[in-house]
Amino acid sequence: MSVLARTLRLDLRLLRRYGLIYAAVFSALLWEAVVFLVPGPLRAGAAVYIVFGDLALVGFFFIAGAVFFERGERTLFALLVSPVRFGHYLASKLAVLSGLSLVLSLLIAVSAVHLDFEPLSFAAGAVLCALLFLTCSFISATPFGSISEWVIPSTGVLAVLNIPLLNYSGLWEHPATYLVPTQGVLLLMGSSLGRVELEPWQWAYALAYPAASLAVLGLIARRMFMRHIAAGEGSE
Repeated sequence: MSVLARTLRLDLRLLRRYGLIYAAVFSALLWEAVVFLVPGPLRAGAAVYIVFGDLALVGFFFIAGAVFFERGERTLFALLVSPVRFGHYLASKLAVLSGLSLVLSLLIAVSAVHLDFEPLSFAAGAVLCALLFLTCSFISATPFGSISEWVIPSTGVLAVLNIPLLNYSGLWEHPATYLVPTQGVLLLMGSSLGRVELEPWQWAYALAYPAASLAVLGLIARRMFMRHIAAGEGSE
């Protein structure tokens, strides 16, 4: 079994142990309740906001929670003296949590519009959205020693990632929102649900810009991990 496969198995066990998987399912059930409270003709429009909200919640708070739990239990110290490298560590968490987010997002979408959506663009948008929230959350969590220290500063990062909602909803249709990569995932999910029609350049932007942003964020995540976590764990 490869190092990455073993890390994936470990992350699944840890997520169950910390109760994060059950919390994610509970969150999805709450969003399902919101779906059924929305009148039928409005559900397709509301589905994008509901799915985006669920992705933000699971993506942003759960990976930070996992990191803080691991720091508290010193499992990160064991990681540093094992064959697991940072790439395995982050890739495993991103894979597990983005996969969970995708499943929950599909369930919400099916509840809202049944099968009346284009699955490939929806899945691409949901996965990219989850990865963006996960990676930004991981980066923002690394300088802090506890979740209580992190919560208030993290709201600034979360607010920035939510700026494209202003454009998507028509409240502030400004080109500056395209600088935030979550603008692309909203376009993908909106197109999938038939809420917006994308031009070729928008398709290219919606797929390429979030992916390029993730590549940059991955490098930042590694640097922040080494500076704020690996150095501290290794010195204790």
